[in-house]
Amino acid sequence: MPGGRLTTQDRQQIAAGLAEGLGYAEIGRRLDRPASTIMREVTRNGGPDDYVADQADQATRTRARRPNQVQPTAPPIPDDAYGRDAHAVQDFTDSFTDLLVQQGLPRMEARVLSCLHLTDSGALSAADLVQRLRVSPASVSHAVAFLEQQGMLVRERLPGERRERYLIDDEIWLRNLLASVQMNNALMAASRRAVDILGPDTPAGARFESSAQLLHFVSEGLNQAMENWRAHLAARESN
Repeated sequence: MPGGRLTTQDRQQIAAGLAEGLGYAEIGRRLDRPASTIMREVTRNGGPDDYVADQADQATRTRARRPNQVQPTAPPIPDDAYGRDAHAVQDFTDSFTDLLVQQGLPRMEARVLSCLHLTDSGALSAADLVQRLRVSPASVSHAVAFLEQQGMLVRERLPGERRERYLIDDEIWLRNLLASVQMNNALMAASRRAVDILGPDTPAGARFESSAQLLHFVSEGLNQAMENWRAHLAARESN
């Protein structure tokens, strides 16, 4: 039933939906389940490319037979002055974290980024993140270093304070796109060098030439998207 545990039939429908190329939201509508439930089920059992209903069902039964362990206390949901549904916010946080993981972020980095995104100020200290995520300071430190390297957050230290804060802003994805363009350009240059070495008329050389052309179009598209976004921000600030 809706809201209860997934059944074998539910998992078979999830597998069928994935095979059709459906998104989590559409599969959830067919099963009368939240998209976040479908996402967690698929992520927990191999991801969209390797999800098998029978294997997922068996894995769930195996987990259910394990001895119960004391689970850590769930992180507190911060007080909200805007009257939001705290549990709906938590459910979205979980599903957004899973989505970031599917996009390639390690889970701890995804949890830190989600936590910052869901904070109205967009800024938290290391101590804040440790408290909210219930993880070690070392875990936060490693995650923050990775996200900073990817241009997905910045550090700041307020005048007269010793502690750093980590924050995101309207340009978080712009910086991330810029890092992607730089990596894309490096791959394009390497592909063109391979063409020179292997020869453009050889099968391997032709493959690299095709890759270089695609990467060129991708870089052009990303650069145009960033210019459009900068123009949008400028127009918004002038109003």
